Amino acid sequence: MPDRLKTERSRQLFEEGRHKLVGGVASALHKAEWEEYPIFIERALGSRIYDVDGNEYIDYFGAYGPMILGYCPSAVDQAVIEQIGRGSLFAAPFEQLNQLSNKLTQIIPCADLVSYACTGTEANMLNFRVARAYTGKNKIIKFEGHYHGWSDEEWISHNPPSVKMLGPRNNPWKVLSSAGQRLAALDDVIVLPWNDLDLVQQAVKRHGHEIAAIITEPVMCNAELVMPNPGYLEGLRAITGENEIVLIFDEVITGFRLALGGAQQYYGVVPDLSTFAKAVAGGYPLAGVVGKREILEAGVQPVGTFNANPIAVAASLATITELEKPGVYEHMARITRRLAEGVKEIARREGIALYSASIASIWQLQFGISEPMTDYRDTLKVDKAQYQRFRTICLERGLRFHPSRGRFYTSAAHTDEDVDRTLEIVGEVLSEMSRE
Repeated sequence: MPDRLKTERSRQLFEEGRHKLVGGVASALHKAEWEEYPIFIERALGSRIYDVDGNEYIDYFGAYGPMILGYCPSAVDQAVIEQIGRGSLFAAPFEQLNQLSNKLTQIIPCADLVSYACTGTEANMLNFRVARAYTGKNKIIKFEGHYHGWSDEEWISHNPPSVKMLGPRNNPWKVLSSAGQRLAALDDVIVLPWNDLDLVQQAVKRHGHEIAAIITEPVMCNAELVMPNPGYLEGLRAITGENEIVLIFDEVITGFRLALGGAQQYYGVVPDLSTFAKAVAGGYPLAGVVGKREILEAGVQPVGTFNANPIAVAASLATITELEKPGVYEHMARITRRLAEGVKEIARREGIALYSASIASIWQLQFGISEPMTDYRDTLKVDKAQYQRFRTICLERGLRFHPSRGRFYTSAAHTDEDVDRTLEIVGEVLSEMSRE
C-alpha cells in the first residue's frame, strides 16, 4: 500500500494474522496480487466502509455482491435479532422456511422446488449431481472464464492468464485453477468459449449422448464483465431442449441483482435449474438451487447442518421484502447508470480509452478497450495495470473498488450524493492519469 494511505494498523493486523491464518485472509481475493496487504475493516453502514485506521470509503465492492441493500440494513438486522431470540439453529424444519420457499418459487421463473445450501460452490455441486441423476449422463459443458465454485470439477478454465494457455478456440484446453486439483476432474467437463452457439452445437453433435448439462453465468461476471450476445441465451435454451440436456443458470451474482427474479426474468429465458446465493440474504450465508420439479426430484437429497439455518432464512425474507418495495430496482439502476455514463464522459474528455457500461445494479469499467467484449479471451486485452493504477489512487481518495477487476456493485443505500462525489474523484484521477 502507498504510504500516504494511512493504513499502518491494517498492515500490523495483516502481519499478525498471516502467522496463524492461511494467506493472512479468509477469502483469497481480499489480498489481491497487486497489494502488499489488505485493508482491515472496522465497521460499515449504508454505502460506506470504515477501516481500522479511521479511513472512510464509498464502497462499490459490496462484499463481492451480497450487500444489495447496503451495509447494516435496519430491516434485515431487526429480523436477525428477533430470530436470534428464538434460536439460531435447529437442523429441523420451521415455519419461516416454508415462507421463504414459497416466496422463491413465486418470484424466480424456473422455480417449482427449492433445495438449500450455504454457498454457491455447494449449490453448483448439487446442480451437477442432480443433472446427472436426471439424465443418466455424465458430461458437463462449462465456459471459459465462468466461475461456478472452487471444487475440483467446478474450478476449471476460470482465469488462465493468457490466450496461449487456453489453446485453440475450436478445441480449447482444460486448465486447472489450483494446486491439489485432481486431473481426473477434467474427464467429464467440456470447456468452450462463451457466446458462440456454433461451438456449442458442434460439441453437442459430438458428445450429446454423454452431456448431462450446460452451465453458464447468464452474464459473465467472474472475470471482466461480458454480456450475452443477442439470442445467445435463447440459443442455449433451444439446443438443450432439443437434446435432453439440462440448462443451468448460475445466478449466484445475477440473481436478485438484475431483477427480483434474476437474469432469467431480465432476459426472459427460463433454465431448467438455477443457482442462487449472495444477494438473496443481504449479507448472510444462504444459497441453493431452484428448478423444475421432475429434475429436483431425481433422487438427490442434499445434506448440511447449516443449510437454510433460521438466521439466514430470516435475513432472506427481510431482504426480499425490502427489494419488493416500489422503486428499489429503478433507484439502483438509475444510480448505476449515472456512474457508468459519467465515467465514460470523463474518459472521453480526458482522451483515455476505457469501456464503461452498466446493467441493473452492476457497473463495469475496463481500460484499454472501447467496445464490449464477447468472451473470456477478449477480457485478456484489458489493461489491468492501468486499472490498478486507477483503483489505487481512488482508494487513497475514498473510493473502494474491486481489488483486481473492473466490476462494481451499487446498492439500495447508494445515493446521488455518493455518485456526485464519486464522479468528482474519478474526474480528478483520470485527469492526472491522462497527463502521466
